[in-house]
Amino acid sequence: MQFHGQKQNDMKIGIIGSGTMGNGIAQLAAQSGHAVVVSDNNLAALEKAQAQLNKILNRLVEKGKVTQEEMDATVKRISYETDLTSFDDCGLVIEAIIENLDIKKSVFRSLEQIISLSAILASNTSSLSIASIAAACEHPERIMGIHFFNPAPLMPLVEIVPAIQSDPQVVQRAKAIIDSWGKLTVMAKDTPGFIVNRVARPFYGEALRIYEEGFVPEGPVGFATIDTAMKELGGFRMGPFELMDFIGNDVNYAVTASTFQAFYYDPRYKPSFTQKNLSEAGWLGRKTGRGYYNYAEGAVAPEPLADQTLKENIAWRIVVMLINEAADALYLNIASRDDIDLAMTKGVNYPKGLLKWADEKGIQHCVDTLDRLYDEYHEDRYRCSSLLRRMARNGESFYG
Repeated sequence: MQFHGQKQNDMKIGIIGSGTMGNGIAQLAAQSGHAVVVSDNNLAALEKAQAQLNKILNRLVEKGKVTQEEMDATVKRISYETDLTSFDDCGLVIEAIIENLDIKKSVFRSLEQIISLSAILASNTSSLSIASIAAACEHPERIMGIHFFNPAPLMPLVEIVPAIQSDPQVVQRAKAIIDSWGKLTVMAKDTPGFIVNRVARPFYGEALRIYEEGFVPEGPVGFATIDTAMKELGGFRMGPFELMDFIGNDVNYAVTASTFQAFYYDPRYKPSFTQKNLSEAGWLGRKTGRGYYNYAEGAVAPEPLADQTLKENIAWRIVVMLINEAADALYLNIASRDDIDLAMTKGVNYPKGLLKWADEKGIQHCVDTLDRLYDEYHEDRYRCSSLLRRMARNGESFYG
């Protein structure tokens, strides 16, 4: 697909922000043949990003993933600048800076004074309102969300998020560019968390709830028991506590708290005091050497409980809450059936699509489990999706 007479890889790509995500998107665009300019107002950050990219590409050459010639060509295509005026001839600019709405709005307003009227402006935000960012601009019709997953060169999924103001033709142009980079794109409605960060919340939240209720021992043995249940019985690559420690408890807690607020304090997204306490204590996970687990040298890994029935109950309770969230995302037209399942398998490496998983377990079984939880707790957190209930009543399936 061409953009105003240009071939796809003839278009110059602008990246705002030279952190891990911005640098990764720049690498991806340059390896796809584009000239790329990366801008950051912090010169030291730009120099660090350039050195890091060279390190990554050298490693790829050593592993035989790219040739030296390909590496040299990629490096040559990327320039690092402190001045936004370097974006004046870019056809697509992707912002990948701090998750602060006011700062993003300010940057987009500044960009509009520099770039051409035909250029597309996109935010890599994982959860902020694209409509709100677009409203700050003179031409909101060319603003949209393009959400990559970290690391951008390796993770196949990209969420394409139009704002209500976005021109559909602009969205399709941008989607075609990202598709040409070899990515799997899914369309998501502009709501908090889009697909992945919305649907994935129970993976953390329900695990924390199970722990706080005392179904497992306090401390690392309890965390390990829940993690083991999700890996051995659920088929997940990492357990929820391992993953939260990997992400950082400060980051994960902040996302949970903002999601809870964004959904008008829906109990489904309620944060956990356990995670709040760890964040406040500075036990942030791997990056600080301690989180749910101790990462100090010589620390002994906790032994999970051997109770298989307990682990089966834990795994199914978390999975059915994920299924319920996925079903509601479909019910509320956040995304299509196929895009929801694709997003969760390719964006966060779930072992299978949640809606397909619901079919395998049985829709009625999902409804019965959720109703038992609701009957026990009488909390709206456990309300069954209307879509699941209707499908069970009519004997339907997602892939029938």
